Amino acid sequence: MHGNSLNLFRKSSKEEIVVGKKGSRRSDASMNTEVLKRKLGTGIAAINELSGATHKLNLHGKQDSELFFFSFSPLESATRHFSDENKLGQGGFGPVYKGTLTDGQEIAVKRLSRRSRQGVKEFKNEVMLISNLQHRNLVRVLGCCIKGEEKILVYEYLPNKSLDSFLFDSLHRVLLDWKKRMNIIEGIVQGLLYLHKYSRLRIIHRDLKTTNILLDNNMNPKISDFGTAKIFEENESRANTNRIVGTYGYMSSEYAMNGLFSEKSDVFSFGVMMLEILSGWKNNGFPQSNEFSNLLEYAWHLWTEGRCLELMDPEVAKTCIDTRKFRWYVEVGLYCVQDGAEDRPTMSDVVSMLGSDT
Repeated sequence: MHGNSLNLFRKSSKEEIVVGKKGSRRSDASMNTEVLKRKLGTGIAAINELSGATHKLNLHGKQDSELFFFSFSPLESATRHFSDENKLGQGGFGPVYKGTLTDGQEIAVKRLSRRSRQGVKEFKNEVMLISNLQHRNLVRVLGCCIKGEEKILVYEYLPNKSLDSFLFDSLHRVLLDWKKRMNIIEGIVQGLLYLHKYSRLRIIHRDLKTTNILLDNNMNPKISDFGTAKIFEENESRANTNRIVGTYGYMSSEYAMNGLFSEKSDVFSFGVMMLEILSGWKNNGFPQSNEFSNLLEYAWHLWTEGRCLELMDPEVAKTCIDTRKFRWYVEVGLYCVQDGAEDRPTMSDVVSMLGSDT
């Protein structure tokens, strides 16, 4: 039974949904809404059965124990009719807006761009996964809205936005001292360990990067954006795809070149982020001489020459007393970005390594 349910989920995740082409009638949009709800219901039921979850999701009701279905009008009012002043950013899915509900609760509203065909798939995928993911280092999704052509995801609002807005900004990076950077690394590790090992389902994120790490009021990290995530069965170790998604600079070679992905693909992406957090440099657009094309090459060069302290962000240098710990973090980061997937650690290994210094 579980195998059949998983097949249902995978098939539905590959199908495309036509959403209101120009000139389509209102009845067409309504029909497509019902089709999407049925597909979501089928996919969520399959995931719940596979994961052993017992709660039921009523797509035509208001909410179940974990997911709320918003009406469109309150979200429109909360974002001041999706005004530019409330816009937080723009992604492949569509724009993200800050909103305030009538009870004063602040939310982040991700609205599917009507021009985005890929966004419909990502919307379906994220809605079908979020009811099964609960962890302090994952962004909490409050619910969604489906009305005609409108497809909206509603998240908790995190005022500090994304990690990259601090890490690569000359004014804000001063707020990331050594202790905070260690805490951010640790939080990302715990979130990934949950996805790979302890959640109801084994989840491969596939698009880990600093823009998808959001920070709460206390600068604790939360992994976001599960639109391209994939579910693995217990006996699966890797999978193959013809559709490469993600961001170059964070992709492992086996994924970028051959479409092979696994837990070790996420480990590679984590390793890139770890070295970026330690150095304050982006892997892509590396500022050094033409001798090194990216941060990974430069970090490896410094490590082989015993000069890895030169990788340290000057802001870290002001507060990092234990340079031996910094060196060890660099080594763990380099361990994660090895070319061969089989040579990289698991996230369980990373937890053990970061708790040691040998």
